[in-house]
Amino acid sequence: MAVQRVVISGASSGLGLALARYYLEQGAMVGVLARRADCLQDLSKQFPQQVYCYPLDVRDSAAVQAAAQSFIARAGVPDIVIANAGISVGTLTEYAEDIDVFQQMMDINMLGVIKTFQPFLVPMREAGQGLLVGIASVAGFRGLPGAGAYSSSKAALISYMESLRVELRGSGMRVVTICPGYIKTPMTAVNPYAMPFILSADEAARRIARAIASGSSFAVVPWQMGFVGHVLKLLPNYLYDFVFSRAPRKPRKLL
Repeated sequence: MAVQRVVISGASSGLGLALARYYLEQGAMVGVLARRADCLQDLSKQFPQQVYCYPLDVRDSAAVQAAAQSFIARAGVPDIVIANAGISVGTLTEYAEDIDVFQQMMDINMLGVIKTFQPFLVPMREAGQGLLVGIASVAGFRGLPGAGAYSSSKAALISYMESLRVELRGSGMRVVTICPGYIKTPMTAVNPYAMPFILSADEAARRIARAIASGSSFAVVPWQMGFVGHVLKLLPNYLYDFVFSRAPRKPRKLL
C-alpha cells in the first residue's frame, strides 16, 4: 500500500517526532497531534504543505474528534493512524499522591489510544483499508517493580489491540501492535539502570515503519528485546520475583 496520509499522536518529541519525520521524508501528508504547539509548528515549517498541526491532549476526546474531522476534510481518510502518545514515570502504591499519576498514566497510555482511533475507525472501515497502530511496550509483558502504572497501562494496551484486531478482521483494515524496547528519548534519559539494545529515536522509527509495512500484526523493536521479553514471560514467579525485586527502579515524579 502506498502511504499517502498518516496521523501520529505524541508527535512533538521522541519517537512520535521521529516517526513523523520518517513519513514526511517519504512524501506523506502527516497529521501531528501533541500538546506542544511550538514543536508542531517547527515541524510544519520544515515540511511546508505536508504537515497538519493539531495541538491537543489525547485525553480530550472532543478535541481529537475535531482534529480527525479536520484532517479527513483537508487531506482525506488516513492510510495509517499511529497512537504513540504516552508517558512514563516511576510509581509506588504506598504513596497516596501517586494515585493521580496512575490515573494519568492509564488515561494517556491506554484510553488515549482508544480516543485517537475512535473518530478514524468508521471512515477507514468504509474505505475498506488502513492501519491502526498502537505503540505499546515490552514493559507490558510483565509487571516491573516501581513501574506498576506504566507496565499495567501497556499490558492493557496490548490486550486492547488484540481485541480490536479480531473485531476488524475481514474489514480490509489492519491492526498492528508495536512493542518497543528502550529508545533514547527524554523519558528514558532519567533511567538509573542499563538499557540493553537501546536505539536512537530515528533508528527505532525506521524499524517500526518497516514492521508496520511488513504486514505483521505484532512486532517487538528491536527483535532482541522480543527474545528478552519472551524469556521473562516464561520465568516462574519465584525466579522472576527474586531477580527483579533487586532491580533499580525508575524515579517517581508527580505529573
